[in-house]
Amino acid sequence: MLGDAWLWAAVEWSPPAYAKFYARGGFDTPTVVALLVAAPVKAALLWLILRAPAPGPLDRRAKALRRLLYLAVAYTLVLWGPIALLPDAVDTAFQLALWTAIDVLYLLVIRWRSRMLRAAAGVMFAAELAGMAEELLDELDLPELGPDGVVALGLMLGGVAATVITVVGQRRDGRWSRGTQAAGWLSVGVYALVIPLNVLPGGIPIGDLPMLVIMDAVGLVNTVWIAATARELPAEGHPADLPPARRRAIRVAVAAVAVLPIIALIHPEQTPRLTYTGWSADCHDRPGFGDLKPAERDAVFLCRARSTDGGVPPMFPDSLSDQGILASGRALCRAKDRDEQKAILTRAGSARPAWGADPWDLVYVCPEIVGATHPELLRSTTEAEAANTDNIAEENVKCRDPWPRTKGVVQATAKYFLFADGDHGYLVHDPGDEAVAEAAEQAMDRVYDDSALIGVADSAALIGHVGDVADLCLTVKAFRTAPPRRTAGWDQVNEVPITSRSGRLTVPEMGEDGEVGAGAPMPNLAIGGKGRYRLRVYVRIGDAGEEHLVAVFPGTSRKRLKLKP
Repeated sequence: MLGDAWLWAAVEWSPPAYAKFYARGGFDTPTVVALLVAAPVKAALLWLILRAPAPGPLDRRAKALRRLLYLAVAYTLVLWGPIALLPDAVDTAFQLALWTAIDVLYLLVIRWRSRMLRAAAGVMFAAELAGMAEELLDELDLPELGPDGVVALGLMLGGVAATVITVVGQRRDGRWSRGTQAAGWLSVGVYALVIPLNVLPGGIPIGDLPMLVIMDAVGLVNTVWIAATARELPAEGHPADLPPARRRAIRVAVAAVAVLPIIALIHPEQTPRLTYTGWSADCHDRPGFGDLKPAERDAVFLCRARSTDGGVPPMFPDSLSDQGILASGRALCRAKDRDEQKAILTRAGSARPAWGADPWDLVYVCPEIVGATHPELLRSTTEAEAANTDNIAEENVKCRDPWPRTKGVVQATAKYFLFADGDHGYLVHDPGDEAVAEAAEQAMDRVYDDSALIGVADSAALIGHVGDVADLCLTVKAFRTAPPRRTAGWDQVNEVPITSRSGRLTVPEMGEDGEVGAGAPMPNLAIGGKGRYRLRVYVRIGDAGEEHLVAVFPGTSRKRLKLKP
């Protein structure tokens, strides 16, 4: 009657705003049914949790244990909300301190009746606490004890072991009823449900709300056991046995909780699966094809097919199953042209059918087809880097020094790579100047105001390319005095002022951004240190493409000269 948000708050005991986080468009029918079923189950479990403590005397240690156990219950029911407003490390540290104290008191209060059993309990408690400590180290960005997946699984297994050994200790102690022990064994069954669904690969996706609701309700069984352990601490003597019918019912319930989750994980092959969404954490890395094992390639394609990076719509909708996406991807590989790809994407419900599919995405599902026309996409990262290095070296060799007999104090010749989709040119700038970014923007604004395509702004000069956007050969030389003009053989020669505030002037190298820049190290052209310099730029276009020569020498003049327009 009050809407999805209040239904969520009533059943999940969390703020109504959380409902919008999980389902912006409202709950579907399975989620509503799961919430309505979970409501009476959680109400019954809450009644068991809130039962009054058993009367009877307690020593100092037992009193401390009871208070800490009730604090753990209060955290599960209420305190998690306020603590969630604090940094994650505070929450983890609180739980680590709480359960360290509880485990120590378990060792002291429970009558284990065996030194070996008490020692085993200590080891299992230590394993559980080590997992919690590892989680705290992760929150504090400190060196961790092991890989995240291994530690997460170890934390869950440590919780299982600690629960099992505690229930065994309760049975040997004799103060706790069979109902409390049964709740403990049911807690072990809950762990059996959580481990495969929440820790192992292919865990619960955030969009599977019915399963999240069910797990939240079932998780209260552990809280029932903790509350019952605190409630029955004063009881002395062996509690009365339950009737045989109730004992059989409890055994059936324990077996069902332990076995049914495993059966639920086994789906028919035709059942749709949604392993990855556009927001999955596992999709953040984008490995190259050659870095993957064959079994890992389908998962990477699923990530790329559902990706929304850059705000663009995904290739396939999240509602399409893994099998449907993989089948459509292989069909795209066999498509004869873009029109056929468009038809395949339209049938699959794509939001961008007109875009078609790119070979660097499809290579993961049909390497034998894509590799025939794009063999470079089959390379590993190491192979791609080596091929790129070789390509840059080959391009650099094609460039020659146009003034081989006029040596500069420092000089270099290399291919300058421009951004293929449109690049204004290249910079000669002072990278140590604090205002160099602003100067570079001003130089870019001014580059088209001059027929020479040279924009100057204090410590930065942007030199534009004359021909189409293509890589050019660049030679830079620094002189102590102005070199001969030598304009013959050049299409245009211009001279502009530039300033070095830090004692450096250079050209960006490809290593600075990975896409554009000089293919070889560039020297510092401000050989006289801080001060004013003249920048003479020679440009020509020949059979080998566009060629630039930049000569830098000290000079205080602020004039722009067109030595050869």
